Amino acid sequence: MVDIGGKPITRRIARAEGFISMQRATIQAIADGKLPKGEVLSTARLAGIMAAKRTGELIPLCHPLGIDTVEVEFDLPELNPSANRPVELHIKAMAAISAKTGVEMEALTAVAVAALTVYDMCKAIDKTMKIGGIRLVEKTGGTRKKQRV
Repeated sequence: MVDIGGKPITRRIARAEGFISMQRATIQAIADGKLPKGEVLSTARLAGIMAAKRTGELIPLCHPLGIDTVEVEFDLPELNPSANRPVELHIKAMAAISAKTGVEMEALTAVAVAALTVYDMCKAIDKTMKIGGIRLVEKTGGTRKKQRV
């Protein structure tokens, strides 16, 4: 692990995003709460938050952190019934901490696990889903203060 002992404690925030593409019928089933495994978005939100809290256990050499807050949000696409192409469910996460190291990996992990949870809960009705675009959008804190990625 990298030695962070000499770094100052600062407020650090990281934002990440990603998406999962799926059929319109799948996003409609999510919105209507009509999937066999239950309510998809609240389950995926909780999975993302739980994963962020355990990032240090999941990723080798990643510092275990006592995160101050994690948020996971979803942007449902508008459903145009006349269009017949896949749609994207966008996933956004924010993690924050006052510490000597950042929370980028925690925000990215939250997005990834939330997407995997949506995939798992919907795979019975949609074999075309694809997860993609997972990336760090912004991080603040430390010596650079703010950095858009």
